[in-house]
Amino acid sequence: MRRTVALLLFDEVEVLDFAGPFEVFSVTDELAGASAFRVLTVGVQPGQIRARNGLRIVPDLTLDSCPPAEVLIVPGGFGTRALLRQPDVVDWVRRRAEAADQVMSVCTGALVLAQAGLLDGLRVTTHHELLAQLAVLAPRATVDASQRFHDNGHVLTAAGISAGIDCSLHLVARLLGPEIARRTADYMEYRTI
Repeated sequence: MRRTVALLLFDEVEVLDFAGPFEVFSVTDELAGASAFRVLTVGVQPGQIRARNGLRIVPDLTLDSCPPAEVLIVPGGFGTRALLRQPDVVDWVRRRAEAADQVMSVCTGALVLAQAGLLDGLRVTTHHELLAQLAVLAPRATVDASQRFHDNGHVLTAAGISAGIDCSLHLVARLLGPEIARRTADYMEYRTI
Protein backbone atom coordinates (compact mmCIF):
# COMPACT_ATOMS: atom_id res chain seq x y z
CA MET A 1 0.00 0.00 0.00
CA ARG A 2 1.40 3.39 -0.98
CA ARG A 3 1.02 5.69 2.04
CA THR A 4 0.30 9.40 1.70
CA VAL A 5 2.68 11.64 3.65
CA ALA A 6 1.37 15.17 4.29
CA LEU A 7 4.03 17.75 5.18
CA LEU A 8 2.63 20.95 6.68
CA LEU A 9 4.32 24.14 5.40
CA PHE A 10 3.99 27.69 6.70
CA ASP A 11 5.87 30.97 6.62
CA GLU A 12 9.19 30.79 8.51
CA VAL A 13 9.25 26.98 8.51
CA GLU A 14 12.79 25.68 9.08
CA VAL A 15 14.04 24.37 5.73
CA LEU A 16 15.70 21.16 6.86
CA ASP A 17 12.79 20.39 9.20
CA PHE A 18 10.61 19.72 6.17
CA ALA A 19 13.22 19.07 3.47
CA GLY A 20 14.92 16.28 5.45
CA PRO A 21 11.74 14.21 5.89
CA PHE A 22 10.64 15.13 2.35
CA GLU A 23 13.89 13.68 1.01
CA VAL A 24 13.73 10.52 3.15
CA PHE A 25 10.18 9.58 2.17
CA SER A 26 10.65 10.64 -1.47
CA VAL A 27 13.89 8.69 -1.90
CA THR A 28 12.33 5.64 -0.25
CA ASP A 29 9.45 5.88 -2.70
CA GLU A 30 11.82 6.26 -5.65
CA LEU A 31 13.85 3.23 -4.57
CA ALA A 32 10.61 1.25 -4.14
CA GLY A 33 9.44 2.03 -7.67
CA ALA A 34 6.80 4.57 -6.59
CA SER A 35 5.06 2.05 -4.34
CA ALA A 36 5.92 3.24 -0.81
CA PHE A 37 5.02 6.90 -0.19
CA ARG A 38 3.24 9.73 -1.96
CA VAL A 39 4.71 12.88 -0.42
CA LEU A 40 2.54 16.02 -0.51
CA THR A 41 3.33 19.50 0.77
CA VAL A 42 0.40 21.31 2.36
CA GLY A 43 0.37 25.07 2.79
CA VAL A 44 -1.34 26.73 5.72
CA GLN A 45 -2.42 29.42 3.28
CA PRO A 46 -2.76 29.28 -0.52
CA GLY A 47 0.16 30.41 -2.64
CA GLN A 48 3.83 30.76 -1.92
CA ILE A 49 5.41 30.02 1.47
CA ARG A 50 8.53 31.89 2.56
CA ALA A 51 10.64 29.48 4.61
CA ARG A 52 13.31 30.48 7.11
CA ASN A 53 16.16 32.46 5.55
CA GLY A 54 14.15 33.31 2.44
CA LEU A 55 13.60 30.05 0.55
CA ARG A 56 10.34 30.26 -1.37
CA ILE A 57 8.15 27.19 -1.88
CA VAL A 58 4.80 26.64 -3.54
CA PRO A 59 3.04 23.81 -1.67
CA ASP A 60 1.13 21.16 -3.61
CA LEU A 61 -2.09 21.65 -1.64
CA THR A 62 -3.85 23.72 0.99
CA LEU A 63 -5.45 22.65 4.25
CA ASP A 64 -8.81 22.42 2.48
CA SER A 65 -7.59 20.40 -0.49
CA CYS A 66 -5.36 17.93 1.37
CA PRO A 67 -6.57 14.32 1.09
CA PRO A 68 -6.47 11.95 4.07
CA ALA A 69 -2.87 11.01 4.92
CA GLU A 70 -1.45 8.00 6.70
CA VAL A 71 1.55 10.05 7.87
CA LEU A 72 1.28 13.68 9.02
CA ILE A 73 4.50 15.65 9.55
CA VAL A 74 4.56 18.98 11.36
CA PRO A 75 7.99 20.63 10.99
CA GLY A 76 9.25 23.45 13.14
CA GLY A 77 10.84 26.82 12.74
CA PHE A 78 10.14 30.32 13.96
CA GLY A 79 6.77 30.22 12.17
CA THR A 80 5.33 27.74 14.66
CA ARG A 81 4.87 30.61 17.13
CA ALA A 82 2.26 32.15 14.80
CA LEU A 83 0.57 28.77 14.27
CA LEU A 84 -0.02 28.45 18.02
CA ARG A 85 -2.30 31.49 17.74
CA GLN A 86 -4.29 30.08 14.79
CA PRO A 87 -7.04 27.84 16.20
CA ASP A 88 -8.16 26.76 12.72
CA VAL A 89 -4.69 25.39 11.93
CA VAL A 90 -4.32 23.73 15.34
CA ASP A 91 -7.76 22.15 14.90
CA TRP A 92 -6.78 20.92 11.40
CA VAL A 93 -3.65 19.31 12.88
CA ARG A 94 -5.71 17.69 15.66
CA ARG A 95 -8.30 16.26 13.25
CA ARG A 96 -5.70 15.06 10.74
CA ALA A 97 -3.58 13.53 13.50
CA GLU A 98 -6.53 11.57 14.83
CA ALA A 99 -7.13 10.09 11.37
CA ALA A 100 -3.45 9.41 10.54
CA ASP A 101 -1.57 6.22 11.33
CA GLN A 102 1.54 8.18 12.36
CA VAL A 103 2.10 11.79 13.35
CA MET A 104 5.61 13.18 13.46
CA SER A 105 6.93 16.55 14.56
CA VAL A 106 10.37 17.96 13.91
CA CYS A 107 11.86 20.61 16.17
CA THR A 108 9.23 23.12 17.34
CA GLY A 109 6.52 21.31 15.40
CA ALA A 110 6.10 19.57 18.77
CA LEU A 111 4.72 22.85 20.15
CA VAL A 112 1.90 22.67 17.60
CA LEU A 113 1.19 19.05 18.56
CA ALA A 114 1.14 20.13 22.21
CA GLN A 115 -1.26 22.99 21.45
CA ALA A 116 -3.49 20.46 19.69
CA GLY A 117 -3.53 18.29 22.83
CA LEU A 118 -1.75 15.36 21.17
CA LEU A 119 1.16 14.84 23.58
CA ASP A 120 -0.54 13.96 26.88
CA GLY A 121 1.09 10.98 28.56
CA LEU A 122 3.89 10.72 25.98
CA ARG A 123 7.69 11.03 26.14
CA VAL A 124 8.53 13.92 23.80
CA THR A 125 11.29 16.23 22.65
CA THR A 126 11.89 19.36 20.61
CA HIS A 127 14.75 21.73 19.83
CA HIS A 128 16.96 22.04 22.92
CA GLU A 129 16.31 25.78 23.22
CA LEU A 130 12.54 25.28 23.53
CA LEU A 131 12.26 22.30 25.88
CA ALA A 132 10.91 24.51 28.68
CA GLN A 133 8.23 25.98 26.42
CA LEU A 134 7.19 22.47 25.35
CA ALA A 135 6.88 21.49 29.02
CA VAL A 136 4.55 24.46 29.59
CA LEU A 137 2.38 23.63 26.55
CA ALA A 138 2.31 19.89 27.33
CA PRO A 139 2.29 19.63 31.14
CA ARG A 140 1.02 16.02 31.02
CA ALA A 141 3.88 14.88 28.78
CA THR A 142 7.40 13.89 29.80
CA VAL A 143 9.83 16.22 28.03
CA ASP A 144 13.05 14.26 27.55
CA ALA A 145 16.06 15.59 25.65
CA SER A 146 18.18 12.46 26.20
CA GLN A 147 17.39 11.12 22.70
CA ARG A 148 17.22 12.73 19.24
CA PHE A 149 13.67 11.46 18.80
CA HIS A 150 10.95 9.58 20.66
CA ASP A 151 8.61 7.02 19.10
CA ASN A 152 5.37 6.66 21.05
CA GLY A 153 3.69 4.47 18.44
CA HIS A 154 1.18 6.86 16.95
CA VAL A 155 3.15 10.05 17.70
CA LEU A 156 6.85 10.61 17.07
CA THR A 157 8.73 13.77 18.05
CA ALA A 158 12.21 14.72 16.85
CA ALA A 159 14.59 17.27 18.31
CA GLY A 160 15.99 20.08 16.21
CA ILE A 161 16.49 20.13 12.47
CA SER A 162 18.69 17.16 11.46
CA ALA A 163 17.01 14.88 14.02
CA GLY A 164 14.04 14.90 11.64
CA ILE A 165 16.09 12.86 9.18
CA ASP A 166 16.92 10.31 11.88
CA CYS A 167 13.28 10.07 12.93
CA SER A 168 12.10 9.77 9.31
CA LEU A 169 14.55 6.93 8.63
CA HIS A 170 13.40 5.26 11.85
CA LEU A 171 9.79 5.50 10.70
CA VAL A 172 10.68 4.07 7.28
CA ALA A 173 12.39 1.16 9.05
CA ARG A 174 9.36 0.63 11.24
CA LEU A 175 6.91 0.71 8.32
CA LEU A 176 8.94 -1.03 5.60
CA GLY A 177 11.84 -2.74 7.34
CA PRO A 178 15.40 -1.82 8.29
CA GLU A 179 16.90 -2.87 4.95
CA ILE A 180 14.80 -0.32 3.03
CA ALA A 181 15.76 2.37 5.54
CA ARG A 182 19.44 1.44 5.12
CA ARG A 183 19.13 1.63 1.32
CA THR A 184 17.53 5.07 1.64
CA ALA A 185 20.26 6.30 3.99
CA ASP A 186 22.97 4.92 1.68
CA TYR A 187 21.44 6.67 -1.33
CA MET A 188 21.34 9.92 0.67
CA GLU A 189 24.96 9.39 1.86
CA TYR A 190 23.54 9.56 5.39
CA ARG A 191 25.59 7.16 7.45
CA THR A 192 24.10 7.26 10.94
CA ILE A 193 21.97 4.12 10.73
